[in-house]
Amino acid sequence: MKKLLVVYAVMLCLFFLYVYDYSRGDKAGSAEESRRPAAAGSLSEKYVMVTFQSGIEYWKSGLKGFEDAAQLFNVSVEYRGAAHYDVHEQTTVLEQVIAKKPAGIAVSAINPKALNPVIDKAHEQGIPIVLFDSDAPLSKASTYIGTNNMEAGAVAARRMAEFLNGKGETAVITQPQQYNHQERTKGFEQTIKQKYPNMKVAAVLDGKGDELTSKKEAAKILEENPSIKGIFTTEANGASGVARAVKEAGLEGEVCIIGFDKDKKTLDGIKNGSISATMSQDTWQMGYWSLHMLFFSNHHLKHERPLPAAIDTGITIITKENVAAYYAND
Repeated sequence: MKKLLVVYAVMLCLFFLYVYDYSRGDKAGSAEESRRPAAAGSLSEKYVMVTFQSGIEYWKSGLKGFEDAAQLFNVSVEYRGAAHYDVHEQTTVLEQVIAKKPAGIAVSAINPKALNPVIDKAHEQGIPIVLFDSDAPLSKASTYIGTNNMEAGAVAARRMAEFLNGKGETAVITQPQQYNHQERTKGFEQTIKQKYPNMKVAAVLDGKGDELTSKKEAAKILEENPSIKGIFTTEANGASGVARAVKEAGLEGEVCIIGFDKDKKTLDGIKNGSISATMSQDTWQMGYWSLHMLFFSNHHLKHERPLPAAIDTGITIITKENVAAYYAND
């Protein structure tokens, strides 16, 4: 009898262990299911990111976001782009991508008008297409994912005014053919004009997205107009070029420089004090949400309401006080 009771006791313990283990496994399975997206694609479903100057450091974070979202949905991605800053080359690349009929395309437009016919062609062929980083607002692309560039320019103007105590002449070095840079310049100019009567934008110059050209343009305006006390550069390579021009002119500490983006040269300039601040974009978010919008266009929105007109991925000001955190992140 005692032996039988021992056997029953052992069986009862084993039963409770089984129930406990099953319960834990069921909860883990439910948690795993909750982390999966509501819909999943297949690796044969390919989404393509198209840029220009495709080899530069700037695109890496956005591409990582695109790839991370692709992993979430179990789809594949491809990265294409014009090797140079050339609208005709980017048009050709985009035409080639469309010919392969991908599941969707995310494109950063080198020009706000020149790419419209080929962007519209993708839309008319039923290929979901979104714009990120640099918009083409008159095209038929479904949405724009990126910085609110007008507001970014306004933020830069307000920070410049703080640095200059609300008085002095400034200049902008930009890429005037590209929509996001046009918007940043407009936001900066309008804010200075409307909010700061003792300040003005004396010149807007074309840095061509190049450090050396930006340096030459800055050196020229500093020589021609000694009243310049601040320079805003609307793209990543400009600030380091302007900092070199200011140093060679012997004006360190006398001319405030505000840049854009967070490449290492700009961060180094902020750290050593040659650059006062930079406007940091969240490019990972641009890539991540671009893939989301394309995927949802294919799987959820074909017969429902359209995508939002724009998704603002935000801006952060980097100064000497917080620059160390951005070295850690990048």
